[in-house]
Amino acid sequence: MNGYSVLILILTILGAAFMLLAGWGLLRMPDLLLRLSAVGKASTLGTGLLLLAAAVYFQDLGIATRALATVAFVFLTTPVAAHRIARAAYFAGVPLWAGTVRDELAGRYDPYTHCLEGVCEADWLDFPADGE
Repeated sequence: MNGYSVLILILTILGAAFMLLAGWGLLRMPDLLLRLSAVGKASTLGTGLLLLAAAVYFQDLGIATRALATVAFVFLTTPVAAHRIARAAYFAGVPLWAGTVRDELAGRYDPYTHCLEGVCEADWLDFPADGE
């Protein structure tokens, strides 16, 4: 086994292990927000490691470029998507796990603008008046 084979083996095993952890987290976590946290983080890292293993395996600049661009895209979009889904679920009233100790967002969001208390001002939101 040469150095490339060992590197590919390590990246593939680690990527598959993180993907397995993402699946396990999806099955074992008690509520939507915890499931999103587990799946969002572990699957992002697992996908990145598997794509890096593919880039090293093929040793082609075109494939490596596409793999790294895909890794960058996944690393930028998956956490944002998970946050947006979690925020929408929170506003929709998806119940939290019974073991949740504290809901730090309770009562801090404006139900109309969805702005966090003290963070955004209503004057920059440009909501159209009724009938316009």
